[in-house]
Amino acid sequence: MSFSLYPPSLADAHTWSFTTSSIQDPSRAYTFDMVLIKLNPTVGATDAVASSKHSAVLHRHLDTTFLNMTRSEGNFLILEDDRKIFDASGGAAVGCLGWGDQRVAQAVTNQVLAAPYCATIFYTTRVQEELCRDLVQSTNGAMARAYIVNSGSEAMEAAVKLARQYFLEIDQPQRTRFISRKQSYHGITLGALSVGGHEVRRAKFEPLLIKNVSRVSPCNAFRGKAPGESDEEYAERLAKELDDEFQQVGPENVCAFVAEPIVGAALGCVPAVKGYFKAVRDVCDKYGALLILDEVMCGMGRSGTLHAWEQEGIVPDIQTIGKALGGGYQPVAGLLAGHRVVNALEKGSSVFVHGHTYQGHPAACAAALEVQRIVREENLLSNVRAMGDLLSSRLREILASHPNVGDIRGRGLFWGIEFVADKENMAPFPSEDHVCMEICQLGLTDKYGINVYPGGGSVDGITGDHIIISPAFNISREDVEWIAATVGRLVSDYFAAKAGTQ
Repeated sequence: MSFSLYPPSLADAHTWSFTTSSIQDPSRAYTFDMVLIKLNPTVGATDAVASSKHSAVLHRHLDTTFLNMTRSEGNFLILEDDRKIFDASGGAAVGCLGWGDQRVAQAVTNQVLAAPYCATIFYTTRVQEELCRDLVQSTNGAMARAYIVNSGSEAMEAAVKLARQYFLEIDQPQRTRFISRKQSYHGITLGALSVGGHEVRRAKFEPLLIKNVSRVSPCNAFRGKAPGESDEEYAERLAKELDDEFQQVGPENVCAFVAEPIVGAALGCVPAVKGYFKAVRDVCDKYGALLILDEVMCGMGRSGTLHAWEQEGIVPDIQTIGKALGGGYQPVAGLLAGHRVVNALEKGSSVFVHGHTYQGHPAACAAALEVQRIVREENLLSNVRAMGDLLSSRLREILASHPNVGDIRGRGLFWGIEFVADKENMAPFPSEDHVCMEICQLGLTDKYGINVYPGGGSVDGITGDHIIISPAFNISREDVEWIAATVGRLVSDYFAAKAGTQ
């Protein structure tokens, strides 16, 4: 079953297959079929811009027709044919103010005219200093310094290297290992991919990835809790698994444990049970390892507090941020380092052996600084919490009883819906059904006009389908009601058609 992004006159279905293997068992091979859109060589000049075979762009898929977005306004993405798509996911949980905010655009323009670039080996800028001070102060003194880059993957690369250098600074050079979690995603570059557990994205590059990373189970109550097990017992069991892994690899060899407070793309907005992060913080402290929290997707207000760790009662040693930091107005992400790490660096070499040509980019810093000012001054986190409560209640009212909806979970304005083939045993659909992608493609058609974000592998890294709903922080009650109703129609209609009842 597939849905074209364009009318039948412009495209027809095409299937692309690839084979990968499992991290846990390389002998297990999986074949995936992704329904793409076959190109029509007669498309016009403007359509050719969006058609990969006519494009000079190395697109994500080279045999796909992409919708041509010409502008965006408020919550809407506007296509070349003037159709409007309601952006209910903020792209990949990026947009936090909606689109076309003139205040942010003006702040970026002013900075570009004043000083568009800074070679940070020699100089700093007022806007970088202000942004980093703003970020540090937002942690109420918990973190000491910030480091600004251009993507979440870059931020995680920096976090891994900073963790390693911390132990060199305190004369523990044997610490070279990292522990992360299965079904996690921390970025697409080699270092970030190495500490992640996203099987499909790792598969082709497995021989290139660093081998000093091991993984433990994620904290996923829907899939991981045993029957009759309490949240407290579940958290204790996972903490023991982590402790056992430290013992297995040698606690004196571990740099850090890496985790997302709310797992985004890999699991679909799965928060930890109460007490889990306090327990893993204790394990890290027991063995002198660092705790790195990846908040690129779930942080900077997305979950209802500026930093997701504020809801867990703990503080990380290193934190990565991105996406809602700049709200999509510039490519910007960053790293926050705690006092323990910064003090060691200051008392040691005083040099972080890492750098990028565009780190601390003035225009990116200007965008992030203005976005964060608006979030703070307009008290948007209060709206995130209120509208998040409304969104979750409406989604559950409409979809919780649906036979193909297994779980609805999240926090703030970061919600995931996991789909199942059989609600009795929560069995997933076969990966070759590409359920999540087809639902998202159907959402882009005129009948629904909504953008939600797809994700797969939520069961075992291969099977499992979910969608993410993560709208702008300033969304209205009316918009939330429309999103919930439209997602309800979308999901119901899709599975009715899949079952042949529509």
